[in-house]
Amino acid sequence: MSSKIQADPEHDRRYARLLELLNRLYSRPAAEHLARDLWQRAAQVSATPAAARNDCMLITYADSICSEETPPLQTLARFLRQPRLGLQQSFGRLHLLPFFPSSSDDGFAVVDYRMVDHHLGSWQDVADLAGDFDLMFDLVINHCSRENLWFADFISGREPGRRYFITLPEDSDVGSVARPRSTPLISSVHTYQGIRHVWNTFSDDQIDLDFSNPDVLREFADILFFYVSRGAQLIRLDAIGYLWKRLGTTCLNLPEVHGVVQVLRLLLEAAGTDVKLVTETNVPHDENIAYFGRGDEAHLIYQFSLAPLLLYSFAFQDSSYLTTWAARLAPPPAGAAYLNFIASHDGFGLRPLVGLVPEANVQRLVDLMHQRGGFVTLRDAGGGDSRPYEINISLMSAFGGEAGLAAYLAAHGLLISFQGTPALYIHSLLGTLNDLDLVEQTGRTRSINRSRWTLPALQAQLADPQSLHARVLAAVTDMLNKRAQQPALQAQAQQVVLPGAPGYFVMRRRGGGQTLLVICSLLPRVQQLSISPLGLHAGVYADRFAGVQRHVAQQLMLAPYEVLWLELPET
Repeated sequence: MSSKIQADPEHDRRYARLLELLNRLYSRPAAEHLARDLWQRAAQVSATPAAARNDCMLITYADSICSEETPPLQTLARFLRQPRLGLQQSFGRLHLLPFFPSSSDDGFAVVDYRMVDHHLGSWQDVADLAGDFDLMFDLVINHCSRENLWFADFISGREPGRRYFITLPEDSDVGSVARPRSTPLISSVHTYQGIRHVWNTFSDDQIDLDFSNPDVLREFADILFFYVSRGAQLIRLDAIGYLWKRLGTTCLNLPEVHGVVQVLRLLLEAAGTDVKLVTETNVPHDENIAYFGRGDEAHLIYQFSLAPLLLYSFAFQDSSYLTTWAARLAPPPAGAAYLNFIASHDGFGLRPLVGLVPEANVQRLVDLMHQRGGFVTLRDAGGGDSRPYEINISLMSAFGGEAGLAAYLAAHGLLISFQGTPALYIHSLLGTLNDLDLVEQTGRTRSINRSRWTLPALQAQLADPQSLHARVLAAVTDMLNKRAQQPALQAQAQQVVLPGAPGYFVMRRRGGGQTLLVICSLLPRVQQLSISPLGLHAGVYADRFAGVQRHVAQQLMLAPYEVLWLELPET
């Protein structure tokens, strides 16, 4: 064993726990062999210690900003380093969406997990970015491209890939399987052994891997360690909830999936890394937060319900559903955090609203987003029925474009006030509008929010302080910089949501010797709030959001779409 692992006082406990977890997944001989192998591999991992950077994350594709002079990864680095933009001050983390060779889905059908797509740049370009940011890589773990060499092995009957995929009879009863798409779950493939039928949750170019084969888990543990060696400080487990299949169940969020997450976390800890696991589970809230486990699974969980709840609240000037949900929100385990976002590369997932917003009101939101130029994708709900699964629209267009700028900025102010760490998608940071030309070009509705800026065009927009994009960027980065100065807004500071009227949202955050009362208006008009229910008294308060002193009388005057961070005296 490595001296690194031998010197760890938790060595014996961790190894016993690893063996216990693997015994739940595989036969005892296979579990014992796999445990020894994974433990030895963990001993050889070389990781870069985490830097002391702020926790705000920027989400971007490698080629969201392009130029003719340099590969996209270098162009992105050049943009992020412009001193006048201050992005290195505002963001300590950078989520580089899949930058590997891929055959579809903008990187999520991975052809080679260990290569950088040469059209985007090189591993040296990735390492260069790691010098400025804590990087998050995607481990696209549920499926791979049909162009992956593993699938070529499957077709020709060669090792190792011939046993890496799930095959089943074409007439299998899959009616109970939870679906994120309305496309067929099973596709036919011509192999050297004849026609085989393989499982593909997302598309027939994304073939699901068979984790009931311990060699597949071994393979992905190797990839995980490889990403750590390449500078990843966070690993996003893409579509992790669909990982394990057992016919007769929903094949979603099964106990075995949680076991795999526990194994991966344990291996990272045994290797002595600071690397964080992030689970991506676009499912109803209670299922989502289950991935914290007992503090032994995800370090960060996407707060999937928050994004559509924020959108609904501002779209209809009604915070009631948001308030009810947030008031019941349990704090994360020690050392863990929520990853809060309002928009991403995927769109607004609607399944996280199940049980939170009535179906008729969800449809009302879908109808409004259609009016604002968006699309909705459907999922197979079984029995021949389809349900809205995701709204595809840019965030700026979802708020009505420039006319909705005040509400747009207020939504960001509220977002970054929530317990957890903020994650902002680059097109939301820039206020990019719907890209219908790209939808027409690709034939995919998700492309509406995956624009590619040319660096000269973007720089021209940002050089004009009156442009929509410059105003959004300046306002949001200013909010993030102010948040960084507030101990009460740090990731695990206490959060208590207070009752209020639908036209505003109010909560109290406390931590680090500071207490802030967060109040956000959802209305385009002035509101008068009674101060007693808010726990305020007439007097002068520091508003840390606006950076001014606020004189409060018996009524608090709340301006249209105003956000307040009122500092309260410590008791």
